[in-house]
Amino acid sequence: MSDMITADLVDLDLSADTKEAAARALAERMVALGRVTDLEGFLADVAAREAQMPTGLDGGIGIPHCRSEHVTEPTLAFGRSAAGVDFGAADGPADLIFLIAAPAGADDAHLTILSSLARQLMNAEFTAALRSAGDAAAAAALIRGAEPAPAEDAAEETGSTADTGSTADTGGTADTADTGAVSAAASAGTAPGSTGQDSGGPARPFRIVAVTSCPTGIAHTYMAAESLENAGREEGVEVVVETQGSAGFTRLDPAVIAAADGVILAHDVAVREKDRFAGKPTVDTGVKAAINRPGELIGEVRDKAARGEVTAAAADGPAGSGGATPVERGGESGEGYGTKLRKWLMSGVSYMVPFVAAGGLLIALGFAIGGYEINKAPSVMDHFVWTQADSWAALLFQIGGVAFAFLVPVLAGYIAYGMADRPGLVPGFVGGSIALTINAGFLGGLAAGLISGAVVLAIQRVPIPKALRGIMPVVVIPLVSAAVVGFLMFVVIGKPIASAQEGMTDWLNGLSGANAVLLGALLGLMMCFDLGGPVNKVAYTFATAGIAVASPSDSAMKIMAAVMAAGMVPPLAMALATTVRGRLFNAAERENGKAAWVLGASFISEGAIPFAAADPLRVIPSSMVGGAVTGALSMAFGATLRAPHGGIFVVPLIGNPLLYLVAIAAGVCVTTALVIVLKGLRKPVTGTSAQGPGTGTDPSAPTPGAKQPVAA
Repeated sequence: MSDMITADLVDLDLSADTKEAAARALAERMVALGRVTDLEGFLADVAAREAQMPTGLDGGIGIPHCRSEHVTEPTLAFGRSAAGVDFGAADGPADLIFLIAAPAGADDAHLTILSSLARQLMNAEFTAALRSAGDAAAAAALIRGAEPAPAEDAAEETGSTADTGSTADTGGTADTADTGAVSAAASAGTAPGSTGQDSGGPARPFRIVAVTSCPTGIAHTYMAAESLENAGREEGVEVVVETQGSAGFTRLDPAVIAAADGVILAHDVAVREKDRFAGKPTVDTGVKAAINRPGELIGEVRDKAARGEVTAAAADGPAGSGGATPVERGGESGEGYGTKLRKWLMSGVSYMVPFVAAGGLLIALGFAIGGYEINKAPSVMDHFVWTQADSWAALLFQIGGVAFAFLVPVLAGYIAYGMADRPGLVPGFVGGSIALTINAGFLGGLAAGLISGAVVLAIQRVPIPKALRGIMPVVVIPLVSAAVVGFLMFVVIGKPIASAQEGMTDWLNGLSGANAVLLGALLGLMMCFDLGGPVNKVAYTFATAGIAVASPSDSAMKIMAAVMAAGMVPPLAMALATTVRGRLFNAAERENGKAAWVLGASFISEGAIPFAAADPLRVIPSSMVGGAVTGALSMAFGATLRAPHGGIFVVPLIGNPLLYLVAIAAGVCVTTALVIVLKGLRKPVTGTSAQGPGTGTDPSAPTPGAKQPVAA
């Protein structure tokens, strides 16, 4: 790690009081050494990672980190804050802050070094030594490993129970010798849920296999692994961890999995090859739970084993067909069906949106080059002239049309996937395609996805002989579920849904005058309510579904225009507000305001998230009012749009473009004025130091690092 951190990358008197300011202060040191080429771009990547999940850990540690194309080589900067900086940890601010910067294509060796640091952070002696380091050089040397932390061998203080290589207490079993990373602890007596005893010796300890993974795969993944292993030593439990990080992963030995009494899956991204763990008592949770409360997770696994609880796959169906679904993996235990339904639907929408963007923009480009009559051009398979612009326009239009044809099947397929994992894909795609065939459209896709997931889940609950479980996921489930879903869509519910879809289309086509304006205002409110959350997604999906046909109606294109215009308002308004009344915002917010100009103009609502998260009671209502004004004006002006994305870059493709820009400007001005007035009414900020998001004293401001919505 000698080339990753030096004394120049250490600040033992970090004065920043917000996580954004702390990241900036440490990143500036990286820029000064040439490790980061674009400060703002790198900080944007750090903020995007922070928005996925807070990086604060219990014990006073903050580890902002990201992979970025603006990083020239893996780099680590360290800051020590006397006052503490809130990174969203449950136990309060962090005084030890590590900014980890990895290049977008970082090699495995460097990522392995970073993972070693993450494990060290779980060592109390290591963090204590950092808190007492007297100068930057000493702190850098300690982090590099050049200067060992006091009581480095503290693990030995627990006696022979912490010896990872010992098998004396396991009755001479050979299983522990094969695990490599086993956290083996001696335990007399039979642990709850133990599978039995080794021949000729006392009962072996309880065995757990675990998987840890986080979105970036640099820090939390390895810290969770270390935390579980340490807790295993204390509990007298053997814990073997597979870290699925950025440096790849080494699969657990199948024999180790087979011998395990329980499983812990601590992750914020999908576990790779999860089928391997089917049929065992399993705790499925987020990666930070393994860092903050590993002992509780171990206790939960032992309790499940004692009660005989195993995953649904082994108990009731083929391996790999049960257990937590992709959507449930990121959820909280005890969620109601309403919450799960929302997540299932959002799962389908999130997979559908890239098809919307790609297909819609290709179609829009085709119109821009060849005009709106290009939809009547013959197939480019039959007629394509390399030197004719119309041929290229027809090519773009027809490629876009093919991409659009996937929208409903993808929506249905991934709703089913969110409910039932991979077995739901086949009936979901089949049902979505049938929805297109019978003209059931977007509503048919929603119904097909939900029905497909429900059918697969029902099949998985049927007791199956072990001899047949091998063919269930590849033969029986796809065959039966596709047949059932096809029957229901063609014969039972397809026609009523198609009629409802036709009625909704006719209603939209008949909107005019005050009704259209009110609809535009409603869509504007929805787009600005949660800046990319479920309500925003409903409005955006409603609009894109209307234009996802070969010849969308004029009303559908007006709705798409109103939705995109309203979605541009919040970031543009925040950018304008920080420009005209900068003193109402702190330094970090003024910097975010500069980026918000580009983000808003590109119809990327993330630009307003930092402002809304810091001051929701002022920013969100103001944004909603401005969005409603823009949506209503866009509909009143009759602006139309065939492209589902693009912001100002597709203005040439908009019907009545000048009035469309007037609608956006009006909404931006309204939101800006409201934000300035509301912020001006609060108690002025005193002092010259940079304040946190908002005023730092505003009771409406949420905890920094709280979960934030993702923009459409």
